Amino acid sequence: MKHRIALAAAIAAGTLLAAPAWAQTALPAMITVSGEATVSVPPDLAQIDGGVTSEAKTAREASDANNTAMGKLLLALKGAGIDEKDLQTSRLSLQPESAPNRTGPGAPTIVGYRASNHVTVRLHDVGKVANVIDTMVAAGANDIGGINFAVSNASKLLDDAREQAIADGRRKAEIYAKAAGVTLGAPISISEASSPGPLFRAKMPMGMATTAPVAQGEETLQVTVSVSWAIKQAGQ
Repeated sequence: MKHRIALAAAIAAGTLLAAPAWAQTALPAMITVSGEATVSVPPDLAQIDGGVTSEAKTAREASDANNTAMGKLLLALKGAGIDEKDLQTSRLSLQPESAPNRTGPGAPTIVGYRASNHVTVRLHDVGKVANVIDTMVAAGANDIGGINFAVSNASKLLDDAREQAIADGRRKAEIYAKAAGVTLGAPISISEASSPGPLFRAKMPMGMATTAPVAQGEETLQVTVSVSWAIKQAGQ
């Protein structure tokens, strides 16, 4: 009997000791909302992807013709004032071409080869995009893959958007708090999920005319934050 009483006392003491620890892990009363902010600005950086595609009967002929054409293109870009550090090879390929509409068993018949070499041109002046495209086409580029616009000072702009997103979150939380008859306390947690928004891409068909019109538009930077605010009952 004494052992049973001692065991029961030990269990009761353990329960009392565990209760404060459990209470410490209980979540405080809070309101969790999302705050959003967007900033739209004209881009100040541009990237043009373009190059040369060559076809020939043999792989060597296609490769040699492509190398010669790409050499002329790179010289033209450097002659237009593009710094060498702003030129980067983005795609290089050499592939066989098969006879079309072949039927029946056996391996496809190779009738030629296609060599492609693309370069990415980085521009720090978006006003030169159309002129650079003209230069590339005049120098022999027959495959303009696309244009990307971006913003160089995106970090500073996102910082401004973060402040606006927090303010938007507080505005929403205060609406909920008023409706629930409570008041807001200090923020308990803040997390961010930001997206710079899609880059503008313009697909240019092969054989495009020179002096191509280019619309740079605007870049939209977006920030979304999740904020949890402590709440207090009225009168506290």
